[in-house]
Amino acid sequence: MDLPCVQWQDHVAQKWSRLDPARKQCFTSLLEIDDVFQFGLTQTNQGDVDLLSSISKTKAQLVQKDPEKAAISRERGNSCFKTRDYTGAALHYSQGVCFAPQSSEQLSLCYANRSAALCHLHCYQESLDDIDRAMAFGYPSHLQYKLQDRRVQCQSYLSWSQSGKPDYPEPNSGDTRGTGDTTYVKPANESIHNGIDPPGISQGVAVSFSPEKGRHLVATERIARGQVILEDRPYSCVLIPWTEEMRKNERRTETKERGLFGTEDRHCHRCLRETLCPVPCEGCSCSRYCSRECLQEAWEEHHRWECPLGAPLMALGVMSQLALRVTLKAGLKGVQSAREPVKDGNSSYKPVTEPGTECSITGTSYDSINIQPSSVHYGDSYSSVYHLLHHLDGHGASLRFLCAVTAAMLYVTLSRTGPPPVPWDLEASSSVTNSQSQGPEAEGGSVGWSPDLWLLGSVVLRHLLQLRCNAQAISMLQDAGVTNSVVQSSHEVRIATAIFPTLSLLNHSCSPNTSLAFSLGAGAQTSLSHSVRSGPDASSHASERIDRFNSSARGVAITVRASKDIALGQEILHCYGPHRNRMAMCERRRLLQEQYYFLCTCESCVQQQEEVEEKTAGSRQGSGASGLHCAKCKGSLKKCEVQEGVKYVCAQPSCGQHISSSEVSRRLQEVRKHLEKAVDLMERDRPDEALRLLQRTTVSQSALILTESHPLQGEVADAMARAHATMGDWTSAASQLQRSAVAIHSQYGEDSIEMSRQLFKLAQLHFNGGAVGAALSVIPRARRLLCLHCGPQCPELHELQAMEDCLQG
Repeated sequence: MDLPCVQWQDHVAQKWSRLDPARKQCFTSLLEIDDVFQFGLTQTNQGDVDLLSSISKTKAQLVQKDPEKAAISRERGNSCFKTRDYTGAALHYSQGVCFAPQSSEQLSLCYANRSAALCHLHCYQESLDDIDRAMAFGYPSHLQYKLQDRRVQCQSYLSWSQSGKPDYPEPNSGDTRGTGDTTYVKPANESIHNGIDPPGISQGVAVSFSPEKGRHLVATERIARGQVILEDRPYSCVLIPWTEEMRKNERRTETKERGLFGTEDRHCHRCLRETLCPVPCEGCSCSRYCSRECLQEAWEEHHRWECPLGAPLMALGVMSQLALRVTLKAGLKGVQSAREPVKDGNSSYKPVTEPGTECSITGTSYDSINIQPSSVHYGDSYSSVYHLLHHLDGHGASLRFLCAVTAAMLYVTLSRTGPPPVPWDLEASSSVTNSQSQGPEAEGGSVGWSPDLWLLGSVVLRHLLQLRCNAQAISMLQDAGVTNSVVQSSHEVRIATAIFPTLSLLNHSCSPNTSLAFSLGAGAQTSLSHSVRSGPDASSHASERIDRFNSSARGVAITVRASKDIALGQEILHCYGPHRNRMAMCERRRLLQEQYYFLCTCESCVQQQEEVEEKTAGSRQGSGASGLHCAKCKGSLKKCEVQEGVKYVCAQPSCGQHISSSEVSRRLQEVRKHLEKAVDLMERDRPDEALRLLQRTTVSQSALILTESHPLQGEVADAMARAHATMGDWTSAASQLQRSAVAIHSQYGEDSIEMSRQLFKLAQLHFNGGAVGAALSVIPRARRLLCLHCGPQCPELHELQAMEDCLQG
């Protein structure tokens, strides 16, 4: 998904193995990105081009227009429409819109049918837009009366809603393709105003530098938990397409509409907003957008050059596409400016150390350390992106070779598709220096491509290496389970990969003092309250930042809040993935070393290392709470090392009960197997069977050793709560969820974001069960934690407020 496909990786690995030792040694000794790229370019030949073309054939069907596929999608949409599944119908019609060529009748038919589905979902303006598109693309004249009738209906509904009518009128029941229901469904592209200020670092936070930590953020005043520390927008991002394996992991059958559609079908490919009515690219079937504005902006910024490379880009992976996208957006002038030596003076950044200084603690540092004013760190700051540490000497030789050949192949493929990208057109830009113009010309490149443009490929390679350490996953909560279930569970899914210049300033901790929250909604022009520069030029810098913010206001944004009280002078930290509550110290350190090339010495790792050493010095003594208890006396089990290996021994001296480590593993695997089977039964609308299986599991010998605080016991209780809720037994569901909350509290802590989600679900169950007092006692706790981690505008807070108003009223 992130790396190139397996076939390409194997091909490049074979190329590497065939290199003679002298050439390998030459490549390994290269210390400059430009030299590494040139080496990769010399290793690229027609055979590589042919292989990539062969690999891309299997992916071409996903990006090419196809009227037959459009017709199939439209028929599937009609089937959903007849069963009143208007959301599924809209998604299928949208798929048809994307597959339909511009000149085909299928395009107008899909737009027309989608307008009907959107009308039933009360998306009246979107329905009107689709009616206009259907007419513009040649909807059959003998059927146009249907569209005209629907247009009148939608305009009437809009006028009624704007006049203050509280309820939406029903669509015309005379529509032969289905009737509306009485439930109001929020339009898919309706978003809550987030009130995000222009991105930047808040007052009370400063950029600092040390040789050990590199560039990092520190508190210049006390920061209370919940306070916003920084807001940022990505310089660029790429939506992650779902693979067959990802679809399989969703545990949904193909008869459910959510099993047929992935993130690429539901989100704008530029700003990532979720939408049921995307506007497709006219040249390919895979890129789609929430509006004409997003389509046009993406086309000008990168897609006009990506569009003909759709299948090869899919084969070369998300990271390659993101590296190319960043490079195209920066343009030749942006790259030249970033590569220029840093100048002294008030308008430039002053270096505080020599270029090449590496951070021994963090993975997201800079290779040219210049202390910059806080106000320059926002999503459109290419200089901040360019100078992120690329770890050229940290990557293994074979990985460097893979990246070099991949970047070279991107450059060669792009050069063969047509004229140079406008931002890289040498006729419109100053030429690069003579020393930069000695790179080899791409074999078979287009006539319009100057040899000087090899720099484009070199910059792609630079960003490709940087992204391994600096890419940020954009995730969101997504509903899980069947679409007609009474109760919906949710899980976090990764929808995109991005590069955030400001966020990259934060160093890692396995126990961070910050929480990250993503927003996919529309932005708004607001007052500038963060990162305001002082001095005579403050207003011009503020205006520049507001302009930059508003130009990308529809895009994704990230807000970092303090999850703990942060003292004056304390460093601000966030977690790169391995968290102490989810992973053992040794595993965390291994993963961080492999990906970010540093040995983690955060407070949690140091503390846990000391505990390990103390236990080792204790010579085979019990290792404390294990989340397991003795099946005989209910005392706690402790993990001990004996000559025969590892075993669990009861902490009660009078008991003497013990159990082998292998037996514990077998029992836990049995519980896990039953849990997975129960979840699968619920996905297939068989909650009663799932509940019986889980009840047998909780009283079996396998589960007797699980304490209430064990994570697996928490998962079992959570699944039982979902089964009870699906069958309408809200009281039992709430009781089981409270048991699950005990495990969540033990594993993640009282103030964790995981606890906030558990309390939110508990409030829903109490509300649905009519337990007024219990619900009113849980809602404030859930509100406090959600506000702490996600901010005051998160949708769950609005739902909690609605529940509270209803209960108090």
